[in-house]
Amino acid sequence: MHLEWLRLLAPETIVVVTALIVLMADLTLFRQKPITFRAAVAGMIATLGCLIAIFWLEELSVSQKLGMLSLSPLTQMIKQAILALTIFTALISFSAKFTRHIGEYFALLLVATVGLLFLISSENLLMIFVSLELLSLSLYAMVAFNKASLASSEAALKYFLFGGMAAAFTLYGISLIYGLTGSLELPEIATKLSAQTATPALFLALVMTLIGFAFKLAAAPFHLWAPDAYQGAPTQIASFIASGSKIGSFFVLARILAVGFPQNTGSAAFCSWTSGWAPILALLAVISMLLGNIVAIMQSSVKRLLAYSAIAHGGYALLAFFGTGTRAMSALMFYVITYAITVLGAFAVVAMVENGSNREQMRDFAGLSRRAPVLSACMAVFMLSLAGIPPLAGFFGKFYVFTVALSGPQNLGLLWLVIVAISASAISLYYYLQVLKQIYVADVPAHPAPLDTNVIARGAIVVLAAAVVLMGCLPGPTLEKLATAMAKSIF
Repeated sequence: MHLEWLRLLAPETIVVVTALIVLMADLTLFRQKPITFRAAVAGMIATLGCLIAIFWLEELSVSQKLGMLSLSPLTQMIKQAILALTIFTALISFSAKFTRHIGEYFALLLVATVGLLFLISSENLLMIFVSLELLSLSLYAMVAFNKASLASSEAALKYFLFGGMAAAFTLYGISLIYGLTGSLELPEIATKLSAQTATPALFLALVMTLIGFAFKLAAAPFHLWAPDAYQGAPTQIASFIASGSKIGSFFVLARILAVGFPQNTGSAAFCSWTSGWAPILALLAVISMLLGNIVAIMQSSVKRLLAYSAIAHGGYALLAFFGTGTRAMSALMFYVITYAITVLGAFAVVAMVENGSNREQMRDFAGLSRRAPVLSACMAVFMLSLAGIPPLAGFFGKFYVFTVALSGPQNLGLLWLVIVAISASAISLYYYLQVLKQIYVADVPAHPAPLDTNVIARGAIVVLAAAVVLMGCLPGPTLEKLATAMAKSIF
């Protein structure tokens, strides 16, 4: 029995062991070496550990309940995506200059990844909460890693305070759910709630839980930590917050609502709202899409622009919750995975510019196409994909999410929500093009800041850009793999 547990939890174990190896190697063998050498060694060890975990998951094809965890081909696929994002985060961190504590940085990155891996497998509300806190505590510390920057410390404090508030909301909602059903297992909760009439206490529990997750997703109006955290945090860490943690948070929220509360959906159809979680998500989606895109127009910092863009994209992703069946879940995961790849690449380009000048304002990208044409082409791919321009992955991600929302049980009643989403997406094109205008149209400054020349980081950016183009031109294989994994899964 214990050997079976070890086999099924081997990916998480491998990542934990890798974190310990990175920490011990940096503290004992390479402490006196140059920072760039230490970062390269630690990054390679972290990359190797994540690759081993990915290959183990490829061989591990099970659909099984394991205590508080639920393992399935779908969870294994999402875990592989998170591990891949961790690898790319490690690769773009090879030239990181914001800390001398290299071992601690990579160890925390891997610990945050472990939190995400457990979160993906969790089907117990208590385990979900513990996994979220493991992830959050790691991210709080990583945001504050640049000790020479007051902005980094301020961002970490705001992130910690808002995160603590979100945890309180989530825990209170979970306690109410447990009081109403006597269970923390999502399938049991659904069974017991189906035999009960909806009560004010149940709706309060739903609202509290959704508010807690809205903080984690940076959905407006619970987004106030995100712009400061993204701008103040080291760029490599901001990229992981915007990519890996988004996948985990959206997946577990979908699991909670689809498995635990399928009878309490309600309706957000035009002029016929009924109580449930659907109207709450519709309201969060509208506010997020409009506020995120409108406020992003006024930003001069590219990192803050990407932060408000992330808020808007969270609103788009929420539309997938109004669909049903495997198609809705496939559309949601396709959207968040393609978004995660794209935003990670965009932050990686920002990091390359920032490492040379310690700035990431719009004007710092002026004339970048003449100084780094390949890097600029990759940034163009990322910006246009985020804007939803075909044939890039972002266009098809939005198309599938919007289609799923209209094909759900509320059908054309949600047309108003899709119209808002399309209008908000049109607004976003303006500020994405502003970044590209600086890169391709603005003149090169008289004394341009030097760019980061790390070959590994540049190679990672090119691979990410190629993935965005490939997933846009050939979305079928990814969607088919998601649908197949869904069909074989418990969830």
